[in-house]
Amino acid sequence: MAQGAKRTTAQVAGVVGLAVAVALFLSVAAVRHGFFDLKVYYGALNFWVHDGGEIYDFLKPGTQYGFTYPPFAALAMLPMAVLSWTAAIVVSVAASVVVSAVLIWWLVDPIARRAGWTRWYALAVALLLAAAFEPMRETINFGQVNMLLLFLVAVDLLRLLPAGNRWAGVGIGLATAIKLTPGVFIVYLLVTGRWRAALTAVATATAATLAAAALFPDASREFWTSALWNTGRVGELAFVSNQSLRGVVARLNPEHPSTLAWLVLVLATLAVWAWRSRAAVAAGDEATGLALTGALMCLVSPVTWVHHLVWLLPGLILLVDNAMAAPARGRRRRVLLVAAAIGYGFLISRIVWAWEKDFTGVDGFLGSNTYVWISLALLLFLPVRRFAGSVGAGSGGGPDPAGSAIEVSGVAQLDEAERGRSSGQRHAVGRPLAVG
Repeated sequence: MAQGAKRTTAQVAGVVGLAVAVALFLSVAAVRHGFFDLKVYYGALNFWVHDGGEIYDFLKPGTQYGFTYPPFAALAMLPMAVLSWTAAIVVSVAASVVVSAVLIWWLVDPIARRAGWTRWYALAVALLLAAAFEPMRETINFGQVNMLLLFLVAVDLLRLLPAGNRWAGVGIGLATAIKLTPGVFIVYLLVTGRWRAALTAVATATAATLAAAALFPDASREFWTSALWNTGRVGELAFVSNQSLRGVVARLNPEHPSTLAWLVLVLATLAVWAWRSRAAVAAGDEATGLALTGALMCLVSPVTWVHHLVWLLPGLILLVDNAMAAPARGRRRRVLLVAAAIGYGFLISRIVWAWEKDFTGVDGFLGSNTYVWISLALLLFLPVRRFAGSVGAGSGGGPDPAGSAIEVSGVAQLDEAERGRSSGQRHAVGRPLAVG
């Protein structure tokens, strides 16, 4: 058998073995939520369209949970009202799987090309590992929209913005109109000096919101004046699934969580994020900007359920990217790979749920907030990759087309084929790093 055929056979066997292992793991570790959130969306839309009720008056029977997204999200989900429940599940799962596969391909394929890995094999392994990732499996099992929002933002930051496309910002604007929290990426564009993209994002979000208001004035009035401010609709802040800084503070004193302490932590986190994001954009490293801002959103949002932590996925993949760009036998590669493995290991483990009933004491403080510590670690220590000829963020420029990625030491890390490409051909993802 030819060497290539042997390699392919071994890779197919490896993928099948990993698929079996992941399936066995999920059969034990994955919680079956019965598409709880999708039932809320589906019930609210049918109540609104077929029963003549107001969408924000709907509560899932026996719960306090109702539709919490802006009216434009209801407009985007409107086709669900004409689907059967089974069809709604199929569409929800298929949409999340497809956009996840595309996003992971964008992040992993450049690593595979540079490292000499078989590209389909690298994607298959990455997708199987992602299936075991707790935020991903929770997103699927709840029927959530997290991966769709992450994909919209990634289209802008990984594809349109590096190419100088004039439509950059539309994805962020649509994501913000669907759910308010991705609006932090508009702040990211402003902080890093991309005024045109920021204006496009604001205009898109505004246009979508106004279109929804024109079509559904009563629902829009209800959302912006009442439903948005009703925090009781989203759940208990101290619940262990809330892996945000607000959740950390709330678990310290569930009866009287300190708003002042939370605001101080948020301001400090914003300062670190602004400094690191500007450094990433100045270096031409848009992928790290995406990862840093995703971690920030998880930290500063008042409520970050475990399924929202899919925004940490780019950061974990970039740790592997950075490791594979480092010298093969160097300490840097080992440290980054170990960091990625530890972060991933914790984020498939459901470890925070060990303190679901009692999060008191030192062990409760450390353990019940494990995912918050991972978000903080990514925000603080995810390497920023620098490029020869990079210009400042405020100038709106990028890497010098003739430049190569370099370590701080000045050692070029791109292979010859990559060095010969223009900056438009060399995707921002998958290029080597320097600590920033």
